[in-house]
Amino acid sequence: MRSLALDLLRTLEPGPRLLAALADDCGVSAAEAERALARLMATGFAAREGDRIRLTAPFEVLDAVRIASLLGEHAGGLAIEVRDACSSTNTALLGNDCGEDMRALFAEEQSEGRGRRGRRWLSCVGAGLTFSLRREFDLPLRELGALSLVVGVATVRALRALGALEASLKWPNDLLVRGDKLGGILIETRAQDAAVRAVIGIGINWRATPGLEARLRRRVAALDEVVSPAPSRNEVAARVLEELLDALDAFEANGFDAFRSDWTAMHAHEGRRLRVRLADGRVLAGVAEGLAEDGGLRLRTRNGLRAVHSGRVVSARIG
Repeated sequence: MRSLALDLLRTLEPGPRLLAALADDCGVSAAEAERALARLMATGFAAREGDRIRLTAPFEVLDAVRIASLLGEHAGGLAIEVRDACSSTNTALLGNDCGEDMRALFAEEQSEGRGRRGRRWLSCVGAGLTFSLRREFDLPLRELGALSLVVGVATVRALRALGALEASLKWPNDLLVRGDKLGGILIETRAQDAAVRAVIGIGINWRATPGLEARLRRRVAALDEVVSPAPSRNEVAARVLEELLDALDAFEANGFDAFRSDWTAMHAHEGRRLRVRLADGRVLAGVAEGLAEDGGLRLRTRNGLRAVHSGRVVSARIG
């Protein structure tokens, strides 16, 4: 699948171009080029000067070879692929078109990127890091219920190591900085004979995108706002993968108990009074008190302790 925005960035790299020439080189109409350029201008990668378009910031493409080199020995047994565009990295890895090995798939642009409960994952070319990791587990499906919590711990470990010291977790699968959403996690599983195929999708905002908060109707954060200078996207990719691979091995060998205390320490809402909308639409209120044995969010309610396994935190306050 093609990414016109990425083609435009590559074509602009040697120097400023006239819009008509730029569109011609990319094989599209001037109107198509202008629409794609508008998104690049919004994220600060391109600007118009008279009749010419130029790059205003260096653009680092994701590079599978670079990511593998940064991973070092962790790259052994892992296939890494970068695509200009695809519908969804999770969807691609859930199928069999990418082979059967452990694989990480990165995409500069997703046309149908997904978040939890079918929500769209919105991002602009170059402004984020979106990828999926496929791994098989020799565990029953029922034992993978805490997998998203393990992935959250691994990702926050990586972000903090990169300088985002205030990175934290929102149950069940959001990444936060100072209460604003920095990224998200989406896990999908398929039974594969005696094993389970898990596809772990991660999206991280790398560069602030004007207008994104208005589209999402919520506050968002980006790495370049909290780490200066921001680490390269290839470095972020390698660091998150490194922590993730180690954590998944530990989880398969020892279960979730090894991660429980870290998750609680990273939980942005620990000890706060939460309102959680349950899967059936009801709202449960209580104070967050760690996790149940099976990984459910534990709330102290007026009627005692409750463990929530599916739902969405709709508000959090102190006291």
